Amino acid sequence: MSRRALFHFAVSGVFWGIPYLLMKVAVRDIEPAVIVCGRVLIGAAILIPIAIHQKVLMDAIRGWRYVLPYAIFEMMIPWILITNAEKKISSGLAGLLIATVPIWSTVFASMTGDKTVWHSKRLFGMLVGFVGLIGLVGYESIIGSSDPLSIVMMLLAAISYSYAVNMISQKLPDVSGIAINGLAMVFTSIAYAPLMIIQFPEVSTVSKEAAISLIALGVFSTALAFISFFIVLKEIGPARASIGTYVNTAVAVVLGVLILSEPLTPGIIIGLPLVMIGSFLASRKPATNA
Repeated sequence: MSRRALFHFAVSGVFWGIPYLLMKVAVRDIEPAVIVCGRVLIGAAILIPIAIHQKVLMDAIRGWRYVLPYAIFEMMIPWILITNAEKKISSGLAGLLIATVPIWSTVFASMTGDKTVWHSKRLFGMLVGFVGLIGLVGYESIIGSSDPLSIVMMLLAAISYSYAVNMISQKLPDVSGIAINGLAMVFTSIAYAPLMIIQFPEVSTVSKEAAISLIALGVFSTALAFISFFIVLKEIGPARASIGTYVNTAVAVVLGVLILSEPLTPGIIIGLPLVMIGSFLASRKPATNA
């Protein structure tokens, strides 16, 4: 991985570790459909002008038959599932369940012919990272009183993410990620606009924290995160790029400790380094296709 890709790998990891905290705050005062629509409207307002300036938007529009299903599986389905699930489960557990993305991504990538995903070093890296995640969240969060339906929703979101990224990287490999995601956000905003209009809250009922959280979701975790992620995706492929979910989880848990006053357990102290080591090993390009 080049230094440029490594930088954006870290940036996207941080920006996609923040949403669990932001959604947890926003959903207190704002309905999930409004959150989804609001964040994609903000994201599209940032990405579409950039795509127009770079003269790459028409490439995405010509590939709309692939961008639309990408929007469905990358944004429309998982974001509403995650936002609803976070009403009943902790941000740490949500992060752990989304961290199964590399597993599903490996399966989808292998189905499309990428055999490097089964390289022993990369598999070992994923194993180390997953062990770290178990430590980060804590065994008690898995066997505790978490809502089973919410857990299923998070796993479905992880599978949906994995399919979307693998599909779009196969169908539109040479189209700008900024254009693809900008257009996908337009599609998503159209789909959720009716619900947003119906469920839009009274301004007086929305706290400043919730409003700021929604804006941050749109700017950092929607627009800027996708810009960085697609830079990484083009260099190392969808299976290896998905390893960033381990970093996301580490960020989510740390923010939970610092901001939501979640306990700093021995699992976090031991698990966090394992997540970082696992991400590094799993994202290394193998010397052979063994």
